[in-house]
Amino acid sequence: MSTENEGTAVPADHPAAPSTPTTPPTPPTAPPASAPTPAAADAPAAAQPPTAAQPPTAAQPPAPEAAPAHAPDAAHAPAHAHAPESAASTPAPAAAGAGWPPPPPTVPAWGAPLPPAAPEAPRRRTGGLVAAVLVAALVAGGIGGGIGYWAAQRGDDGVSSTTVSSGEAPASFKREPGTVAAVAATALPSVVTIQAKSGGSQGEGEGGTGTGFVYDQEGHIVTNNHVVASAADGGTLSVTFPDGKSYDAEVVGRAEGYDVAVLKLTNAPKGLKPLPLGDSDKVAVGDSTIAIGAPFGLSNTVTTGIISAKNRPVASGDGSGGSNSYMSALQTDASINPGNSGGPLLDASGAVIGINSAIQSTGSGLGQTQAGSIGLGFAIPVNQAKNVAQQLIRTGKPVYPVIGATVNMQEQGEGATIASQGSGGTPSVTPDGPAAKAGLKAGDVITGFGGHQIDSGPSLISEIWTHKPGDQVKITYERDGKTSTATVTLGERTGDS
Repeated sequence: MSTENEGTAVPADHPAAPSTPTTPPTPPTAPPASAPTPAAADAPAAAQPPTAAQPPTAAQPPAPEAAPAHAPDAAHAPAHAHAPESAASTPAPAAAGAGWPPPPPTVPAWGAPLPPAAPEAPRRRTGGLVAAVLVAALVAGGIGGGIGYWAAQRGDDGVSSTTVSSGEAPASFKREPGTVAAVAATALPSVVTIQAKSGGSQGEGEGGTGTGFVYDQEGHIVTNNHVVASAADGGTLSVTFPDGKSYDAEVVGRAEGYDVAVLKLTNAPKGLKPLPLGDSDKVAVGDSTIAIGAPFGLSNTVTTGIISAKNRPVASGDGSGGSNSYMSALQTDASINPGNSGGPLLDASGAVIGINSAIQSTGSGLGQTQAGSIGLGFAIPVNQAKNVAQQLIRTGKPVYPVIGATVNMQEQGEGATIASQGSGGTPSVTPDGPAAKAGLKAGDVITGFGGHQIDSGPSLISEIWTHKPGDQVKITYERDGKTSTATVTLGERTGDS
């Protein structure tokens, strides 16, 4: 994508100052007594001052010609202005009463007199002003270079070159810990590019590219579910490290609702270095972030940004028609594109604080599409992803905390409304479930959960899934225009359904 600045720019072949400087002309003086001109060869030795009736023997300088309205650039003007020979041999009469010598003409330092500058039209766009400033900077740089070159070439006494010799670069250069380069150099060997291919009738199914990172020394790789979903049933998975070595992998477990998956290298190499895991609860808005992944297949790409927001409720899908995943996401402006999915979002120390999962794209809503980054990326908080990964490694199945109530997923802005009935005509509030025990009923509008404001069904689910089964959480809800609070003990559901 390119961006053009509108406005009037000075053409490159007509700079505002000459590219080849010239020596300033010296004003004419009266000829010395020891060197009489040919016209005064028979005159007596003592020079007589000229009168109004007797023109001076020295030729007067020619009057400068008026420059045309569109003169050629000064780079093509002669280096020195010389008077024509005919003017030198034919003296011009002096005006009556004029003094001698006449004042020299006003001549610019770099050549012939310049015409007055034409008024410039007002600029209507900022882009034009920027273009003009850039051109002015270039021209100023050209003038400075010309002066330095002219002074060096003249070699006059008392004039020295403005050129300064540069010193040699240090023999060794070390990047301090904490710089982006140092963090990337440490983390890159533990970030992998994942190739997923679905099982086709001829063994040639559709494929996709994503990212993952080393979770432990046993060869477990953490990534997004939507990266490997197409290859989970009869497909193939390969994992490539930055050194170019590839390994086959298999799915250990997938959590569609969390959008987290764990792979295992079939022949894991020795010496794997897991990335350190940070604490996403301690992340602050404005903290620096580093994202590593394979955007559009460009492996080992590093981008930077900041944490733009926390606890951002996000419902994302992979476009395949499957169920959405929900997260209370970390929002970052680090450039994240298709192919970054499953890659680590690092803090300034190099610790993983999130798993890049979704982007906001113009005109196509949330999710992984082929649209590019517009600076709105979303990552699963690592505290949640770690719990899910550990559960998948232990049992191969995800476990979700639940409140035992069905909420409306379409409305937003007023909270999460408990539906009048559940799926297939079942009760919307599960009998003896967590919500029922807390006193919630159909029609209640949940507006707060664990201290976070709730404005829709997806935001409620996103907040519920940041907890574990058995956690006790305070709920704020409205019933018949009255606000009440209750404490709910979260239940659990095993597997995706």
